Amino acid sequence: MSKGLKTIILVAALVIIMAFVVGIFHRDFPDAFAGDTLGLLRVEGVITDVDWYMEQVKSFRTNDRVKGVVLRIDSPGGAVAPTQELYDELLKLKEKKPLVVSMGTVAASGGYYLSCASDWIVANPGTITGSIGVIMEFTNMEKLFGKLGIRTETIKSGLHKDMGSPFRELTEEERTLLTEMVKDVREQFVEAVVAGRPVEFEKINPYLDGRVFTGRQALGLGLVDELGNINVALEKAAELAGLPKVPAEILEPEKRRKGLLAVLFGSAFADQMEAATLGWAQMGGTAGKNSRFLQLWRAF
Repeated sequence: MSKGLKTIILVAALVIIMAFVVGIFHRDFPDAFAGDTLGLLRVEGVITDVDWYMEQVKSFRTNDRVKGVVLRIDSPGGAVAPTQELYDELLKLKEKKPLVVSMGTVAASGGYYLSCASDWIVANPGTITGSIGVIMEFTNMEKLFGKLGIRTETIKSGLHKDMGSPFRELTEEERTLLTEMVKDVREQFVEAVVAGRPVEFEKINPYLDGRVFTGRQALGLGLVDELGNINVALEKAAELAGLPKVPAEILEPEKRRKGLLAVLFGSAFADQMEAATLGWAQMGGTAGKNSRFLQLWRAF
């Protein structure tokens, strides 16, 4: 190997290591950002795994510099239990500091469920929201498999263990059982709406049949509080938090992405390098165990 090629490889390696170290420091030194501010958390896509979101909500709750939080929702909903887990964590946050929801393109079903944990909901006039209800679908492929000559055999421990199987039709008893389950979950959803919104059950119940609304329609029904964009939500959060204006810098956690070292050398090597770097930084007393990957979001 020539001397010039060795020099190039060494320089490239140093650049990679320096980029990694800078990334670590950017992530783990939020104290460079100080003063009272607002938190901004974005819930986007289908709601399934909410562990990361719950960690951020808890961090906002315990961070004394964060005086209020805006939850930006752009989600069509998702699984019931994860939605309820995040909803409960949002309620804990609301007990300590103002929580304002900003609805994006869509905040329906589970997205609207989360909104009910807030103090104030801001939607765009054309936001698609509502869809307050529960759906369960099964596909029956029995006839198709029959035409293909495919036959299935099922050995089960109980009468309803294969309920919803695509290889046979539901029995009437199974339809009744599943309908009762859907009704129960729907009732839980409605309870959250009535608890979180200034609406009377008798007046709003006819509209809680799964239909969707525009933001403007939802405003007329009392399902949202105000029409506007994310900046309107930030202004409302600042008002409720007692801040004179929206801070120039908003604290927004960013989901961590796989770094260059992980891509090139694997996650295990990247984790070891991170641990070594953090250990060195903590000897100076500047990094904490609960540091998060943050970006600063400027409000306009």
